Amino acid sequence: MTQRLQAIALEYGPNTVPIVVAKGDDAVAAMIVEEARKQGVYVSEDPQLLALLSRLNVDDEIPTELYTTVAVILSWVYWLKGMRPGDEKADQAS
Repeated sequence: MTQRLQAIALEYGPNTVPIVVAKGDDAVAAMIVEEARKQGVYVSEDPQLLALLSRLNVDDEIPTELYTTVAVILSWVYWLKGMRPGDEKADQAS
């Protein structure tokens, strides 16, 4: 049995809380991952987080019980990009 590909995209920068901006299975999931990589967006492969986020709909904010988990991933992404939280908001104000 082949495992189904799933992807969920979160956006945080302009929002006070990360929100689900895209989600999909199989071909749609592959397109989400491909576009994320093209845009230089970090792709995390975390089956437990995926299972929790898959319960949400597009435009839903992540629930408070996932704040810490998502914050850990976001802090790592910021570190990889040489950024600090809030840098993206400063860029938008310019």
